[in-house]
Amino acid sequence: MTADGLPSFGHSPTAVAPARGRRLLDRALARPSLPAFAGLAVVLVFFGVQAPGLLTTGGLASVLDSAALLGIGGVAVALLLVSGQFDLSIGMVAVGGALVTGLLIGELGWGTWPALLTSLAAALAVGVVNGWLVVRTGLPSFLVTLATFLVLQGAGLAGVRALTGSGRIEGLSSAPGWSSATAVFGSTVQVGDGRFRIALVWWLVLTLGATWVLWRTRFGNAVFAVGGARRAARELGVPDGWTTIVLYCCTASAGWLIGTLGLVRIGGVQASAGLGTAVDFVVVAVIGGCLLTGGYGSAIGAAVGALLHAVARQGVVLAGWDARWFEAFLGVLLLVALLANGVVRGRLRAVPRS
Repeated sequence: MTADGLPSFGHSPTAVAPARGRRLLDRALARPSLPAFAGLAVVLVFFGVQAPGLLTTGGLASVLDSAALLGIGGVAVALLLVSGQFDLSIGMVAVGGALVTGLLIGELGWGTWPALLTSLAAALAVGVVNGWLVVRTGLPSFLVTLATFLVLQGAGLAGVRALTGSGRIEGLSSAPGWSSATAVFGSTVQVGDGRFRIALVWWLVLTLGATWVLWRTRFGNAVFAVGGARRAARELGVPDGWTTIVLYCCTASAGWLIGTLGLVRIGGVQASAGLGTAVDFVVVAVIGGCLLTGGYGSAIGAAVGALLHAVARQGVVLAGWDARWFEAFLGVLLLVALLANGVVRGRLRAVPRS
């Protein structure tokens, strides 16, 4: 009998507690971003010992500046990965958007804001084309966006050299509206020996906004549905085509923002390839808990993955190691993330829904 006079039926509180504890553990392990948080804690402790300068305000500012630019792209790519798609053109969209802005200002004498809006429209057009091709042709998004990357790289870099005689555009800071653009995209705050840039604010706002959209809106439900079971989602009336196109517009916009932040920061742009950066965006999204098969992931996880990436990169530099060790370290992180994500997904399937 229990204390209130009811029959116990042979169960004791100690028998219930382990089952409840296992359920809590299963739900914790089902969080897509959990491996990234765990990895970040380990990397922070490790490099905090190897390079104490990492924990100063100057070191923190360097880490957050690197993580912000990577995180902006990583969050957008994470949403696309959740839907089961790739985008390898985002790095070149960043370079191309900055080149368009620079050419309009430097060669045609446009004001800063008209040039920025025009380059944004061009970036969105690339996103629409990518999404439309993926939806209409059924071709793998990896190949479609790789083709887009090659077209943008060849046309953009060759075009700039033909128009300017070099691969660099400089001297843009005297254009009308540049000071207001600097306030929006280039502001800094000095704290101690560290300079914190406004890119950090953009990163935080976009991460929180993407998280809200993914988990609290019908569009977010459509993203998960399309990534988890595209055919079933289509049969249930989910607009998978429009969802895909909107997501590609989001990655294109993120690329434009990254390019604009860099353009305003240095007052110019260097024509260069952007495939390596695009791969980094995918890496931080996967480290953050996104599965390459779609239907699983989070924006918060991608943001933490970007922070982990930046801590490792800056830690290697401040510790005085050969910079090539970072690539090996990143490869290990990616492999561990892939293995951990497989385990977490298995836990997720085993957790009962309530």
